[in-house]
Amino acid sequence: MAKPLPPPRPRIATSGEAALLGDAVVLTRLDKAIGWARKYSIFPYPFATACCAMEYMSLSMSPYDIDRFGALLPRFTPRQADLLMVIGTVTMRQAPILKRVYEQMAEPKWVMAFGACASSGGFYDNYTTLPGIDLIIPVDVYVPGCPPRPEGVLDGLMALQRKIQNQKQTAGPAEAAAR
Repeated sequence: MAKPLPPPRPRIATSGEAALLGDAVVLTRLDKAIGWARKYSIFPYPFATACCAMEYMSLSMSPYDIDRFGALLPRFTPRQADLLMVIGTVTMRQAPILKRVYEQMAEPKWVMAFGACASSGGFYDNYTTLPGIDLIIPVDVYVPGCPPRPEGVLDGLMALQRKIQNQKQTAGPAEAAAR
């Protein structure tokens, strides 16, 4: 026969903050809470131009499931996105369009160079290919490969999430004017 469990011990009431907060409240700084929330709510804008787009599409499939990282729902307008994923080759004619898309994004915004062509121009060595998007817009994460494997893209996304979580939150325009 099994031994019966002892009855639960009553909690001893203490005074001060410990009595008020107990086990029901988690204390943190506002910067940390906002960073954690932004980390898991990334809305990507895929600027897909070449063969790397197929690898991007595979990220939503069950073996990789980018939804676990809070970045599944792509936004196809830059005003609703906060992550610009430049996927593939960017030509000189597309460079002003890419810059305009980046400028239309609201703050905070991040950029991921997806593949060798977006990072460095790839194997194209001619006058029509932009040798890296970092010449026109700032890049936060580079994902190497031609095409990059989905695991590499997820590694890049996790690196971006760490960067977002550790980023210092700045005051908005209304808060900055009040100071």
